[in-house]
Amino acid sequence: MVLGIRTTGPAVEGSERVLTGPALTFVEDLTRRFRPRIEELLERRKAVQARYDAGMKPRFLDETEDVRSGDWKVAAPKPDLVDRRVEITGPVDRKMIINALNSGANVFMADFEDANSPTWANCVGGQLNLMDAVRRTITYVAPETGKQYKLGDTLATLLVRPRGFHLIEKHVVVDERPIPAMLFDFGLYFFHNVHELLKRGTGPYFYLPKMQSHLEARLWNDIFVHAQQAIGVPVGTIRATVLIETLPAAFEMDEILYELREHSSGLNCGRWDYIFSAIKTQKNDPGFLLPDRGQVTMEAPFLSAYVRLLIKTCHRRGAHAMGGMAAQIPIKDNPEENNRALEKVRADKLREVREGHDGTWVAHPGLVPIAKQVFDEGMPTANQLDRLREDVNVSEHNLVEPPKGTRTEQGLRHNIRVGIQYVQAWLEGQGAVPIYNLMEDAATAEISRTQIWQWIRHGATLDNGQTVTKDLVTTVLDEEFKGKTQFDAARRIFEQVATSETLDDFLTLPAYEYLVSHE
Repeated sequence: MVLGIRTTGPAVEGSERVLTGPALTFVEDLTRRFRPRIEELLERRKAVQARYDAGMKPRFLDETEDVRSGDWKVAAPKPDLVDRRVEITGPVDRKMIINALNSGANVFMADFEDANSPTWANCVGGQLNLMDAVRRTITYVAPETGKQYKLGDTLATLLVRPRGFHLIEKHVVVDERPIPAMLFDFGLYFFHNVHELLKRGTGPYFYLPKMQSHLEARLWNDIFVHAQQAIGVPVGTIRATVLIETLPAAFEMDEILYELREHSSGLNCGRWDYIFSAIKTQKNDPGFLLPDRGQVTMEAPFLSAYVRLLIKTCHRRGAHAMGGMAAQIPIKDNPEENNRALEKVRADKLREVREGHDGTWVAHPGLVPIAKQVFDEGMPTANQLDRLREDVNVSEHNLVEPPKGTRTEQGLRHNIRVGIQYVQAWLEGQGAVPIYNLMEDAATAEISRTQIWQWIRHGATLDNGQTVTKDLVTTVLDEEFKGKTQFDAARRIFEQVATSETLDDFLTLPAYEYLVSHE
């Protein structure tokens, strides 16, 4: 108990270093100051979505035209964020952190969000692991082999992704209410590490997920300003890259950069969440009915337009434009399949560097050399900020233009298999899960279930003539998971969010309730 803040989670090894009185007091202060605004913005999301549900299309805002037409730039990048050609992402467990920092990537994004199952042990343990990583004392011994892991001499720059606006941390309460998870993740990492990071010549750098408007960016900026002043470091010490992974945010990229301009280090194409958001935002529009997930590539009109607009917007403002995730992982027992997977990665990264991206994401250390080779050859300088892409002219229509393709029973079954296997792993404490030779996280599971929901909602027809109905989905669920009782909990949650009358905002919300109740 510290003033009005209380933790309720089970004992976690090392928590006495993380959940200190001063640190919790700092988080309590953030909560009291900013929770009301977070809640207001979540209500605003509902109001905006209601307008989309009624037929309004996302649009560029008239009221911020002066920001889009103005001549301004974000702050110059910090020295260790000038060259970000390869970034690796993953959860905050010790082995992953060590391997990622040693991987040869320029940046490691330690993820409390989509690649993390937010058990209390993972969230508190992740903070402890990052404290040790910042201080270069982190080690790990694999229990099954005895292999020892430690940091090398050349390390990636560390960035941290806190959870999104919509998530709460049920194990910490202020005034008897769970606190926003984003303030828990950000507050503890910043409080414990800012001075150590600065002493080592780097800084507190973040990725900000699932933002839907520039007003949310304004709130994050105000959180940053207050946190820096409270700790006694200069404003602008923090740097943050915003993931443009919601459809509404794609219409406010200039405005998001502007709100964060003294703390901004760019924007990122969060492609998987972006597909999920495009379906969710336009869920009532039968004209935006997507084909199988595997056919929704970055060449799809709405994705290609968003990529080009993001690069143009960032470079005009002096900000990095980061590319998306290569979800492939090396396939050890099948050289032919492995080569095919690596060629997909190479082609994807070649597309990104040619478009003008300043760097890209990979999910596995084994993909770092390929991504780095492509960007080294295509981007001999530290970045491509001088490529202004003045040839790009993206309209509102371009950003919502759907791809063509087919819907298949195989695609339906794949969505069900991937979604349920992922949710089960998430309930067991894993947030980044290799399934069918791809690294799946919450975003890809969200695509799987919203796509099924969309097909049911609009009575989509598969290429075999079947109409997708709730009954058909239930039948396929029975066929795919008959007798597999270990997936019962995941199936119940997935079936609920894929076939409900109204579309749940996030599958992780009911899944988190289950996670906490069974922890």
